[in-house]
Amino acid sequence: MFEQLELDDELIHAVTDLGYKEPTSIQSLVIPEAMNGKDILASAPTGTGKTAAFLLPVCQFLLDYPRRQPGSTRILILTPTRELALQIFEQAKAISKYAPHITCGVITGGINYGTDRDLLESNLDILVATPGRLFEHIEKESFDCRDIECLILDEADRMLDMGFSPIVNQIAAEARWRKQTMLFSATLEGSGIARFSDELLNDPVELEADSSRKEKGIIHQWIHLADNANHKLDLLIHILSTQVETAIVFVKTRERLATLVGQLQAVDIDCVWLQGEMPQDKRNTAMERFRTGEVKILVATDVAARGIDVDNISHVINYDMPRTADVYVHRIGRTGRAGNKGTAISIVEAHDIGVVPKIERYTEQALKRRVIAALRPVNKEAKPPTKKKISNKTKKAVIKAKRTAKIKSRKKKGRGPKS
Repeated sequence: MFEQLELDDELIHAVTDLGYKEPTSIQSLVIPEAMNGKDILASAPTGTGKTAAFLLPVCQFLLDYPRRQPGSTRILILTPTRELALQIFEQAKAISKYAPHITCGVITGGINYGTDRDLLESNLDILVATPGRLFEHIEKESFDCRDIECLILDEADRMLDMGFSPIVNQIAAEARWRKQTMLFSATLEGSGIARFSDELLNDPVELEADSSRKEKGIIHQWIHLADNANHKLDLLIHILSTQVETAIVFVKTRERLATLVGQLQAVDIDCVWLQGEMPQDKRNTAMERFRTGEVKILVATDVAARGIDVDNISHVINYDMPRTADVYVHRIGRTGRAGNKGTAISIVEAHDIGVVPKIERYTEQALKRRVIAALRPVNKEAKPPTKKKISNKTKKAVIKAKRTAKIKSRKKKGRGPKS
């Protein structure tokens, strides 16, 4: 129960309103350590209450140590995308709604700078921001980092993927007087996260939560084999028309997105879409129509879809297969959230078959092949390409050629052969 985590009644009342009955696994791990002032390095699957895991302890800190005099932001939360920043901001307001002296704000790209300045001139307790826009304000000296007491990095792995590492490090350096840092990532694997952690955290507690059965959704996964582009489109139209309640359809490029949206609209399938470098007001409108259920289908590229957090998505459809297995996992994680069931369908042409065994190895799960009777493929499943074996004779020839090239290079530079 939340009462056992030593949270004030105002916060317990708020989480009850949000529908939380008991802490999730990540909340039970993070909240006590965070309330003890420890630096946190944590990972948890999507849809397991990670946002509340860091918002509850910082709100408790603000209740325990209220602001004594006017000043700048005390809690800074950095997140990679606009949509995720807005979602965290809304949850911060909901969790602090019975503590009216806690003020929250959000800053992202695509918003008028004048609006930002008005916000930053107020006495914010919690600021949620995307790194690029916030750093612009730091450079213009319209944001002061000296009052920051806690820095939180959410979805750190995506920040690395999106190239934000240098900017985040600079922001962290500006906030060097902070007392606490928390870093959350979908995975703690990889040299990037390890380096991020070493640079930003001080003797962190490492926490890794496995979802309980109640938190872990069930995602049914399968593939349909497509003979060609026309067959692939027919399969998608059939699936969207007969099987789907709400769906995100993933494509690989903006050009592919524009073509597919036009094709769906031509057969009276209503959809909204997200693509990179889209004006913020249009992104907000598209997401609002999808989130409220006005439109059931969202078409998106991977970059544009980062940070989307919408409950009750019944299907994720890979119209274009991702390049790597980890991107596949990120995509399908949009469905089957918070204990719900979900479905992930991939429509695979012959030229995409190579990534399928990689996904199966990465997820340790076989992807079933399914057939729609009226759209049965004519061709057999293509075989994944195999690497050509190099003969020992060829290997020796390559090694000899490299050695000869090195000797010639050294002679040209006036040096003898290496002894």
